[in-house]
Amino acid sequence: QVQLVESGGGLVQAGGSLRLSCAASGRTFSRYTMGWFRQAPGKEREFAAAIMWGGGNTRYGDSVKGRFTISRDNAKNTVYLQMNSLKPEDTAVYYCAGRMDYPSTRLPVDRFEYNYWGQGTQVTVSS
Repeated sequence: QVQLVESGGGLVQAGGSLRLSCAASGRTFSRYTMGWFRQAPGKEREFAAAIMWGGGNTRYGDSVKGRFTISRDNAKNTVYLQMNSLKPEDTAVYYCAGRMDYPSTRLPVDRFEYNYWGQGTQVTVSS
């Protein structure tokens, strides 16, 4: 099993940047596909980005493509989400998620395919 703890959320003006981090416990982090999802008030949890266990492949939701970058450091058991050119509609609770997927190269966008979740971190973008 793996436990996930997000950090890095906060309040930022539109056009600004934030970097979220997700620290994972456990010795098998390098075998987990990791994802970032977000949930705004009154809306369903939405896929933002995913990265393969080896870090080679990534996938993005249409609403963040070109502005957000997911990366990971397996030596540090951490996955990151660099968010640039933030917009007020990016305001949401951001969740880190993981699934044991080695050696698959799939990058699921469905939240129900992820087994492990962090507690979330709030990102608020002011206009």
